[in-house]
Amino acid sequence: MAQIRGTAGYHLGNQNAFGGAGSSRQDATNDPSPLDRVREQTSKLEELLDTWSDPVKPYLPAIGRFLIVVTFLEDALRIITQWNDQLVYLHDYRHIPNYITHLFLVVNVCAMVSCSLLIIIRKNSEYAVAGLIGVVVTQALGYGLIFDLNFFLRNLSVMGGLFMVLSDSWVRKKFAPAGLPQLDEKDRKMYFQLAGRVLLIFLFVGFVFAGDWGLGRLIVICFGAVACVMVVVGFKAKWSAIILVMILSIFNIMVNNFWTLHPHHPHKDFAKYDFFQILSIVGGLMLLINMGPGQVSFDEKKKVY
Repeated sequence: MAQIRGTAGYHLGNQNAFGGAGSSRQDATNDPSPLDRVREQTSKLEELLDTWSDPVKPYLPAIGRFLIVVTFLEDALRIITQWNDQLVYLHDYRHIPNYITHLFLVVNVCAMVSCSLLIIIRKNSEYAVAGLIGVVVTQALGYGLIFDLNFFLRNLSVMGGLFMVLSDSWVRKKFAPAGLPQLDEKDRKMYFQLAGRVLLIFLFVGFVFAGDWGLGRLIVICFGAVACVMVVVGFKAKWSAIILVMILSIFNIMVNNFWTLHPHHPHKDFAKYDFFQILSIVGGLMLLINMGPGQVSFDEKKKVY
């Protein structure tokens, strides 16, 4: 009996010892780590910013959609007001026959105006986006800019904005392409949001490789690069997109200030084109701010796990 009581006491003592160790570990676990404290503070900041931005949120989708297509509307207006110059360039420098040059310009203007209006009023967005992507491709071929790296990267970003338009437009319904498993709108929105996020940052990649280097430029590139990575992986994507909107807007006003140039300045049209194209990419980022990064993102995975 003494032996049994001794054995029981031994096991009871071990249980108390382990219980004390477990309690200590639990106390250590309950003590928040520095990373947890940072996350707590950033969450409070996000809630505060959400509260401040509440009055603007209902208008973000409409503003974003308009800004995305503004470059196409400006391009259509430029072609109309410079019709003869466009014909001369396409015929004399691109060696395109006259009857094709007229058809090329008419089709581009009609497509840009009609598809842009459809996107603004949120009607037949799928066809409108396809039409504008077709315009981007045909203009790259027609004007011989397909091998221009800066033009290529900018237009990838514009396409990213157009993909965000699709994500913003789709509601839940069935979609079953021939020979493929059935997908619903939620699946399409998820994948196009991911593609849109990735493509939107290519404008910033072009900015890194263009222009003169300096301390200010290096600081902007560092901040922008971090924000771009966060947008792509979907970590704090909304606030990363806000940072990019601020950087691009300031850069656009300071560098592409075409309104300060003389009407006959040789770079006025280029500055105006760049200005409105950056506005389109800012519009895509605004849709990202409004919708969030989607399911294929770090932010969404945190909610699951």
